[in-house]
Amino acid sequence: MSNNKVPVILAIGKATQDVFLKSEEFDPHQEGTVAYTHLPLGAKLDLDEVVFATGGNATNAATTFARQGLHSRFMWVLGTDPASQAILGELDSEGVDTALVVQSSEFRASYSSILLANNGERTILNFHGTMVDSTGSPLDLAAIAEADWIYISSLGSMELLEKIVSFAAEHQTKIMFNPAGSELAHADKLKAILEDVDVLALNKEEMQQLVTGATSEELVRRGTLLCPVVIVSDGPNGVVATDGKSIVSAGMYEDVPVVDRTGAGDAFGSGFLSQWSQGTSLEDAIVFASANSTSVVGCIGAKAGILHAGTELHAMPIEVKAF
Repeated sequence: MSNNKVPVILAIGKATQDVFLKSEEFDPHQEGTVAYTHLPLGAKLDLDEVVFATGGNATNAATTFARQGLHSRFMWVLGTDPASQAILGELDSEGVDTALVVQSSEFRASYSSILLANNGERTILNFHGTMVDSTGSPLDLAAIAEADWIYISSLGSMELLEKIVSFAAEHQTKIMFNPAGSELAHADKLKAILEDVDVLALNKEEMQQLVTGATSEELVRRGTLLCPVVIVSDGPNGVVATDGKSIVSAGMYEDVPVVDRTGAGDAFGSGFLSQWSQGTSLEDAIVFASANSTSVVGCIGAKAGILHAGTELHAMPIEVKAF
């Protein structure tokens, strides 16, 4: 464990080269309850804009931590391909410590082509790239013990997740976890490891796969049986969070035009931890998380809108009450 006053946060997970393609041709068409983008085969469609950026849950989070002045580290595998080089270059420019990245010509970065509609919704064509073995090889998992916190999202393997969480708990490294569909598909296994997790962040539908509850407040109350700090988001309806002492209910930070929703969840989760890890109140951490997420959806790409240290925040609709 680090004794530094500034927290050391290690983000573990995939890194992605994102290519955003924007066109009026991608506007959604509603069919029943589902919206579709129709692309006629054999046609050549004009693009209005092409934007190259980097993404991936863990690198997005690491960028938030770095911009907030924390000791931000990133761990995963990357290759020598152009996408991997672009990812490493951007992380280095943000001040993220990439010494724990294992780079080899045998590995490839994840790659996403993102079809952006004018309302900010998108269709993502994703190549997963090289995934880490369930044993953790070739990562240096011992480095987890040197961090104050780890931030993890989807790792692509329940066995790897269990190994990382167990190792972190054994070495008193705190954990914030934002599970994805691959983990939620194993709800029983997931619930079993949450006793070692310090902060759990999910959206309402995801949380309902772990506990019963019709409202976000019911879900966070019952979620504290699994994890000490629980955050449940519900899109434009805002977020509810609890630390077992108080319950914070927040609306939208600001009603802004949505340019691109990519990375909004990462910005919220990492925004919360960037403040919570420094000892701020639950309320203040939620305000910053909401502001960070709101800023990100106003830009194309997951990182462009991430807030820097010293950004002045304004008040937002928020309610605090006893648990």
